[in-house]
Amino acid sequence: MEIHTTTYQTPNGPVEGVQTKWAGFNILLATGPNGFVACPAVDIDACDGYGVAAAIVESSADNPIGTLERFPNRRITRANAKAQALGIVEGMPAVEAFALIA
Repeated sequence: MEIHTTTYQTPNGPVEGVQTKWAGFNILLATGPNGFVACPAVDIDACDGYGVAAAIVESSADNPIGTLERFPNRRITRANAKAQALGIVEGMPAVEAFALIA
């Protein structure tokens, strides 16, 4: 297992990206003070119970995010109510959502 991190600079401040990498599988997450954006391996519905803003970006076994460098170029596919309240909507580029969680 490997763990990689990066900082994404947004107009509203920094967001921290984390990638946990196993052979053939990754979990990617961008976190900020207002919530997080993640790959589909994370259950954002479960986050509702904790009052956390959470959104999912496009990724699949055929077209995985793969790296932290590719993460900002993906689009949002789902957002829970708390993330929607921040302005995160389906189809939005992940980099725009990063600014809303910063």
